[in-house]
Amino acid sequence: MTKIAVIYKSRYGTTKQYAQWIAEDLGASLFEASQMKPVQLMDYDVVVYGGALYVGRILGSKLVTQNPCKALVLFTVGLATPEITDFTEIISKNLSALPPEEIKIFHLQGGIDYGRLSLLHKLLMACKKKFVEKTPVDERTSDDYELLDTYGAKLDFTDKEKIKPLVDYVRSL
Repeated sequence: MTKIAVIYKSRYGTTKQYAQWIAEDLGASLFEASQMKPVQLMDYDVVVYGGALYVGRILGSKLVTQNPCKALVLFTVGLATPEITDFTEIISKNLSALPPEEIKIFHLQGGIDYGRLSLLHKLLMACKKKFVEKTPVDERTSDDYELLDTYGAKLDFTDKEKIKPLVDYVRSL
């Protein structure tokens, strides 16, 4: 039987929600990243790591990028729509230490509640909004328009069905 750990780092809860669903579907052990010591990673046949996306960083990803795992599956959770967003730069910046063929990556859409954001995150989102507003209309992306349309709102795009490809992939290992 394959021993699987699902590890996550979440700031506002959507990454944690996805990690809980994944662990439940796989019958895996669930850990918040701060509970996992690097040496423990090798105790598992498969490590599924979930990190929230913040300002081009995958939260807590150093745990799995700087320590060996037998098999690593990574998922990111952010506000951007995965089907139309190019994550190449984020992946290359955060996972450059790992050969691409050694990791399978999935991107999931989370949510945002402006009322729960820290002061720093509120400031970052306000700056992003101002930047988008200054971007010429013909250069704006669909994510830019979505930001402008929903700024200040409470949004939740989490969907348990979105974990199916990840769960199926892990089961195939």
